[in-house]
Amino acid sequence: MSKQTEFRLNGNQVHTSRPAGDRLLDVLREEFGLTGVKCGCGEGECGACSVLLNGKLVNSCMVAVGKVRLQSVVTIEGYSKTERFRIVQKAYDTAGAVQCGFCTPGMIMATEALLSVNPDPTEEQIRDGLSGNLCRCTGYNMIVHAVSLAAKEGRGLW
Repeated sequence: MSKQTEFRLNGNQVHTSRPAGDRLLDVLREEFGLTGVKCGCGEGECGACSVLLNGKLVNSCMVAVGKVRLQSVVTIEGYSKTERFRIVQKAYDTAGAVQCGFCTPGMIMATEALLSVNPDPTEEQIRDGLSGNLCRCTGYNMIVHAVSLAAKEGRGLW
């Protein structure tokens, strides 16, 4: 018999009976249908599976679902319902920061994580804040510009 793991997912109390050692990434995608988290590398190197765990950016491919017991997890789907997301989305659109889109959910979650602790980052701080997220389509300049725009447009929200 499998023990249930209860946690808060995008503001809702949920539970899973999956083994505690299963990857959070797989539980989010397979059990809850949250496909914004992507399996890019499965090794915690690319950031495509980024979520917020108690407000901190983590790679869900490296977190066992048992570790989120009684914790709060926010995915891109939950974040997309916020005013902060609307500011970030508009900034990414304005800067042309979205290309193929595979890395975009992780980049947006990294943007939120950065701006929540540093609402007025320098370019160097933005690059550092995004460093755990890989994009194979760009040289990152448009993404860095988008984060800078979001910081300016969302002044007071973070």
